Amino acid sequence: MLNKDKLFVEVGSYQNNKYGNMVCGDCVLLKKCVGENRNIAVLSDGLGSGVKANVLSTMTASMAMNFRVRHEPIIRTVKTIMKTLPVDSVRNISYSTFTIVDVDNNGEAKIVEFDNPPLLLVRNGKIHQFPTSDTIIRKEGLTNGLDERRIKLSDVTLKKEDRLVFYSDGVSQSGIGNMDMPFGWEENIYQFIEDIIEKNPYISARELSKRIVKQAELNDILKPKDDTSCVIMYVREPRRLLICTGPPFSESKDKYLAEIVSSYRGKKIVCGGTTSQILSRELNREITVDIDDVVAGLPPKSTMEGIDLMTEGIITLGALGEILKAGMPKDLNGQGPAWDMFRMILDADIIDLVVGTKINVAHQDPTLPVELEIRRNVVKNIAALLEEKFMKDVRLQFI
Repeated sequence: MLNKDKLFVEVGSYQNNKYGNMVCGDCVLLKKCVGENRNIAVLSDGLGSGVKANVLSTMTASMAMNFRVRHEPIIRTVKTIMKTLPVDSVRNISYSTFTIVDVDNNGEAKIVEFDNPPLLLVRNGKIHQFPTSDTIIRKEGLTNGLDERRIKLSDVTLKKEDRLVFYSDGVSQSGIGNMDMPFGWEENIYQFIEDIIEKNPYISARELSKRIVKQAELNDILKPKDDTSCVIMYVREPRRLLICTGPPFSESKDKYLAEIVSSYRGKKIVCGGTTSQILSRELNREITVDIDDVVAGLPPKSTMEGIDLMTEGIITLGALGEILKAGMPKDLNGQGPAWDMFRMILDADIIDLVVGTKINVAHQDPTLPVELEIRRNVVKNIAALLEEKFMKDVRLQFI
């Protein structure tokens, strides 16, 4: 059984468009059902490529996700997808492939696969087979077998350090026709994954999925012949991050705040000049300001013993919120304190937000822009984005 305080399911994905296309014909949807402690991932590959494939895959993935969130039977889900999708005018078929993985708080993974490359279970650094059962589903009203779907259903009990790896055929068929891989990458991808994990046993789901998609791009000589997507779910001990911002409502709580920061087991970020001064006083540690670190109009970072990142408060948090709102970028090369926070957040699983509730008079100045919300609202928005878009386990404490 997975205990969310001891083990965590990290979900990471990466995508690349077919060469010359502005949109990706694959769709990846990830959702964390906070109340049930479930992680759901859906990967759908639309027929063809470009806008039409994107519409097909998005419709399929959205329906699959919505049905799975509500615990609807998978047979009903597949039939609804078959009935809803339009018919391709050239091939006279109407479908997009999909893989659905639903992992609950007991580590039980329910897997549904339709026409995507087989899902891989990586255990002890090696690819393992697991039993699947086939089910034939026919579109209502048809009996000639021309519009039937064979889906694979699986149940897997996950253990610590297990990984589930699934991808679109743009990955497995990359490099097809090349002298060294005439039938595509499908024969060698298993060894590629095992080699990476052997060299870096604790590689994150996000980084491993990116490495797989980037290698597929290299197989196609940097001109992908199809949309490529990879999703990975990785069971491991959680990485913790503390983000502390704002002075406590009462000065009598300053010592309590310092105790939280000093005793925290994980990486630590402190946002806010007043908060930093309180910690400096209570912990008897000196603050050093990096005056050369003025990037993109944000105040510079500071350093303090035992703190991994120390920044200005509300302006930097607002910039972080904008980065989170934009979703996962293609690269993480952004500069400045907000981007430093974002990179640390991506590497964390459990994020503890400790927010002081003392009102800063400066934040109530009517001449300030409307988007400069008070700290409490900014942090609540950040917490919601971290849970909904980045599938983090967020714990919010106001003091």
